[in-house]
Amino acid sequence: MTRAPDAAGRRALALYRDAPWQERAHVHVRWWSAPFRRLATLLPDAGPVLEIGCGHGLFSAYAALAGPGRRVVGVDIDADKVAVGAGAAGRVANLELAVAPDGAVPPGPWAAVVVVDVLYLLPADAQRRLLLAAAEQVAPGGRLVVKEMGTAPRWKVRWNRWQETVSVRVLRITEGSATFTFVPPDVVAGWLRDAGLTVTATRLDAGRVHPHHVLVGERPSA
Repeated sequence: MTRAPDAAGRRALALYRDAPWQERAHVHVRWWSAPFRRLATLLPDAGPVLEIGCGHGLFSAYAALAGPGRRVVGVDIDADKVAVGAGAAGRVANLELAVAPDGAVPPGPWAAVVVVDVLYLLPADAQRRLLLAAAEQVAPGGRLVVKEMGTAPRWKVRWNRWQETVSVRVLRITEGSATFTFVPPDVVAGWLRDAGLTVTATRLDAGRVHPHHVLVGERPSA
């Protein structure tokens, strides 16, 4: 799937036209480095969708614009990022961004909960607690979509770790500890199965320098 933004992607990026140049640059880099278009296809076409750790809200905005039948809510602990994203969200009727306490999962039931490149900022036990809490809020027939960096190949892992170190320690783009915990995807898949979900794992790193990996945990229908 091409990296270039589609119509919904261009509209999502345009939402940040009034943001400071640093934030505009960040969301554009984020688009080109992350497989947002592929991730959006994993969400239901309609219903309530929650993104945990939405940052500036770019993926939440894209998911809302690409799926007008969705009601997308994005939450993050970083009030400054949410404030920037709120200006964008105000232009999208089916999108809401809000600040949420660390580890808090807004109550559902949600047709989908999505977590994109957030878990690595938490210790492994906190990652597991967050995913189990998120899984509890997934509606019957719904899904939990977890996009994280895999732990192979090693050169992509080293590249990603270097980039994240610069983002957190030097540029202060990402709020969190400078200690990163990348849990192997098969371990995360086990957590999701413990929560009663049926899990599908897919690598999304073909042609990319980051070891993108996505897990989709589906809740059986009632």
